[in-house]
Amino acid sequence: MIYVFLADGFEEMEAIVPTDILKRARLEVKTVGVTSKNPVGAGGVRIECDLNIDEISENNLEGIILPGGMPGAENLFKSNKVKNLINYCFENDKIIGAICAAPMILGRMGLLRGKKACCYPGFENELTGAEVVDSRVCLDGKIVTGKGPGAALEFSLKLLEIFVGERATEIIRLSIQ
Repeated sequence: MIYVFLADGFEEMEAIVPTDILKRARLEVKTVGVTSKNPVGAGGVRIECDLNIDEISENNLEGIILPGGMPGAENLFKSNKVKNLINYCFENDKIIGAICAAPMILGRMGLLRGKKACCYPGFENELTGAEVVDSRVCLDGKIVTGKGPGAALEFSLKLLEIFVGERATEIIRLSIQ
């Protein structure tokens, strides 16, 4: 199971694009409401999530995705359950995707020490211990970071590649033209 965590103030593109791309590859993806089951994005779009944060556990967890947006990323960081699941993924070699402002969560938790990462401009100082790279998408181990909403598709395809490989990702990439 892949969980996409949504808290009030999330960036809509950074939540919907990876959810869509991963589902096109028939991966099991669930949106998870952190602040409510129907969080409101930074642009005012309300999403009805598949699950509430209290309904999930580590069972069958393959990876997590942390969309950015403000105050969405801050709201994710405030959740102990989200941070516990991030730690679980980090300690168990599961995939973690964080885009825009959300890589700051990983930086604040000390999970980017010695790793390459990118983020939305202005959040670089939050990536404690990371080698900040000027890239739209960055992969280091099982952590994928992305620069912002404009990189949502590239970020999503990189996540997909980690889950299913290059060949299957190319099929999906070609199918969306």
